Amino acid sequence: MRDGKHELVIEAEKKVREVFDRIEETAFVNQARVLEAFQRARVREHHFHSSTGYGYNDTGREVLESIYAAVFGGEGALVRSQIISGTHALSLCLFALLRPGDELVSACGRPYDTLVRVIGAKGQTRFSLVERGINYREVALTPEGKIDVEALGKALTSKTRVVLIQRSRGYSWRPALSTEDIRRTVRAVKDVAPHAVCLVDNCYGEFTDPLEPSHVGADLTVGSLIKNPGGGLAPGGGYVVGREELIEQVAAQLTAPGLGKEVGPSMWDKRLVYQGLFIAPHVVGEALKGAVLAAYIMEALGYEVSPRWDEPRGDIVQAIKLDSPEKVRAFCQAVQASSPVDSDVRLEYSVMPAYEDEIVMAAGTFVQGSSIELSCDGPRRSPFVAYLQGGLTYQHVRYALLRIMSVM
Repeated sequence: MRDGKHELVIEAEKKVREVFDRIEETAFVNQARVLEAFQRARVREHHFHSSTGYGYNDTGREVLESIYAAVFGGEGALVRSQIISGTHALSLCLFALLRPGDELVSACGRPYDTLVRVIGAKGQTRFSLVERGINYREVALTPEGKIDVEALGKALTSKTRVVLIQRSRGYSWRPALSTEDIRRTVRAVKDVAPHAVCLVDNCYGEFTDPLEPSHVGADLTVGSLIKNPGGGLAPGGGYVVGREELIEQVAAQLTAPGLGKEVGPSMWDKRLVYQGLFIAPHVVGEALKGAVLAAYIMEALGYEVSPRWDEPRGDIVQAIKLDSPEKVRAFCQAVQASSPVDSDVRLEYSVMPAYEDEIVMAAGTFVQGSSIELSCDGPRRSPFVAYLQGGLTYQHVRYALLRIMSVM
């Protein structure tokens, strides 16, 4: 027998059907691009084998990187198990490209918490870019949460070496960037400072749009394989895609000058990484549909959400403003209780490496920290927002929302 919660879900699904159709069409466009990249690369079973030692002559690694370059619109790519996270991928790029006296400009205001330590902002300079003599500045977003391209253009100088563009919202109440937003930002940078490298943090944004940042002019695009492009199968790793000369610099930072891309054993089952990329457009579509449903339901329950169910999406994250740390914890607890792993674990706020505030995190995932799997987290700071993301299947998100409704 249906109760009020089920009735609301059914009502929501009827209302959002047109949005679901658009998501499914985007998934098809991205799936076709991924499939055709696999076909052009002539993938064979032996490409799935792992490698050892130095990793010389790892053709599976080379083919995988050629596929990533094709899918994400770059000349070259690094896709490595040795890159442990999106923050690590960004850190590699920044330390590879910046020299003492160079300037790093963030186009999106304050970046995500974990990158603040890498940069050395807010006085946290140990081992950071600032400690090594890099100058750092931020350009505030507009009141609507968009990149202020006019102010950004005025902020650039002859010393600006890298402009950082964070696609996802992070722990902030602002919209994620579309590829059209990124195109406009890159154009504004290149008009004033053609020498500057546009570096896009693409975490949570892959396959949410028919194009990726490198398709619209970004010099480097980076992300994590335990988010969108891993499809829930990749056990770890990260990627960097972009201009070949920049990829060579990043590879030298990852390994050593003179070694670069030629070394690096594949310390994983590459079958999972290949297959994860293949199914990623579908999985991202499932996560997006779950986020749309969540937005509709939570707004119907009286909560402020971002984005709203019918607004454009540049990432898979759904933010829900809950106004108290207790409500954020209860929301995350309901997600944890809906998980296939550790569903009985009790959540509490706690200190996590590189985060400014205590974090509560629901992550009952098959891969530790995998946020393409259904997960939810939030910092213990005002305005107390729960950030819901992922879902390998739409049905899993739907199930979790029924449980969430019972505690909200």
